[in-house]
Amino acid sequence: MKMLQATRSRINLDRVATVNQIIPFSCVDGPGSRLVIFLQGCNFNCKNCHNPHTIDWCDSCGDCVPTCPAKALKLITDDNKSQVVWDQQLCTQCDICLSVCPKQSTPKTLRYSVDELLTLIRAQMHFINGVTISGGEASLQLPFIIALFREMQLSKDLAHLSCMIDSNGSLSLNGWQQVLPFIQGAMIDLKSWQQDTHRYITGRDNHRVFSALKLLAEQGKLYEVRLLHIPEVSDFDSEIDAVASYLAQLPVTVRIKLNAFQHHGVTGDALMWPSCTEAQIQQLANALARRGVNNLILPNLYL
Repeated sequence: MKMLQATRSRINLDRVATVNQIIPFSCVDGPGSRLVIFLQGCNFNCKNCHNPHTIDWCDSCGDCVPTCPAKALKLITDDNKSQVVWDQQLCTQCDICLSVCPKQSTPKTLRYSVDELLTLIRAQMHFINGVTISGGEASLQLPFIIALFREMQLSKDLAHLSCMIDSNGSLSLNGWQQVLPFIQGAMIDLKSWQQDTHRYITGRDNHRVFSALKLLAEQGKLYEVRLLHIPEVSDFDSEIDAVASYLAQLPVTVRIKLNAFQHHGVTGDALMWPSCTEAQIQQLANALARRGVNNLILPNLYL
């Protein structure tokens, strides 16, 4: 039995994920100060995405390699397979590779094992309140998340850290049931109210989003619902009665975070959309508050 448990633990520790970025300290990705792990890959294709290079996966076509002025990218062929390798030490973060990628992806990802991330978390554990996994869409690498959070809870020195997921809500109910025992909360993006609007913005419908919100709320694991207000595009203002009625029925502890659409990082059609002003956010917040929605969180900055 002990040998079987040791084998299972080693499998968990060796499990790897493709990571886009790690932020050692963040105060906007859950309660307190948090270490945030951004995983690569997303199953939505949001027109308004502020980090579009996190959506797709690099297929190592090599188009970016000759454009790198710092020679931080190399195309290595082994066993008839090609792979773009990124040298983080040489990289100057000029992001030319992102602009030339035909898939609008990034070669600047790293593979981390659970064991490696536990070491990184331990180096920060005295300065943070918890760990948040975001994306891309975090839940696309669900087995890794479960393995990491399970090991954190089993580690005496890390068990005090809260474990959170930032998600678009597309994970199946079965998937949420698997991860619920290992998280203290989740932050879910509600991109729009109507199906047609949601499909226009993201390319997907929002049936699973509402199912996820319901389950997480029932289980006391819904920390925050995020609404991105895009004037003339998203439908929160035009569907204000229905949106407010829904949000007002959520547990009073759930934060309702309003975000203002800006052009930073976006590409394509979204560059032609109007940015959201502080006055427009305040108008939406006032309309929700009048209809009984409390615990509203408004942006600190409008960039």
